[in-house]
Amino acid sequence: MMRTSRAMLVVVSASLVLGACNKKKPVPAPTPATAPVEAAPTRPTPAPTPRDTMPEYNEKVAATRMRLLETIYFEYDADELRDDARATLDAKIAVLNANPGLRIKVNGHCDERGSDEYNIALGRRRAEAAKRYLTDRGIDASRIETASFGRERPAVQGSSEEAWSKNRRDEFEITSGGENLKPVS
Repeated sequence: MMRTSRAMLVVVSASLVLGACNKKKPVPAPTPATAPVEAAPTRPTPAPTPRDTMPEYNEKVAATRMRLLETIYFEYDADELRDDARATLDAKIAVLNANPGLRIKVNGHCDERGSDEYNIALGRRRAEAAKRYLTDRGIDASRIETASFGRERPAVQGSSEEAWSKNRRDEFEITSGGENLKPVS
């Protein structure tokens, strides 16, 4: 019985050694005959769509940017928003909602009348009034910075009501997210 076990062990060992030396390579499955496939282009060409052409799209982006940067104006010695300012801010809300990564800064300005301290405070209140209007309508406050320049940066030089009315304003600037601005119709 011992001989039979040894003989069996030798036979099994030999078959394993010989089997390992004579490995069969896997045969690939036959491929079905098909029509030749053209190489895919390196850049996919967009399918025609009813959307805007690139110049039209760029015009819409530019119009959206101008809407966002549009200045609002205030009455003399006031920080209350006028009706035209509210309409301008409503247009900005649409842009901000369409572009959630967009951040802006509101810069408050005054005319030349009044002390520096008073004008800095009034400019701050004007900027805060615009920010409050936007945040009360759902824009996250962390997306809006405010600053005041008082009378330091007049838009128009002069000492007339016409010049002063152009200097009592809030100006808007994009602080981040403007490079991927999505247009708003």
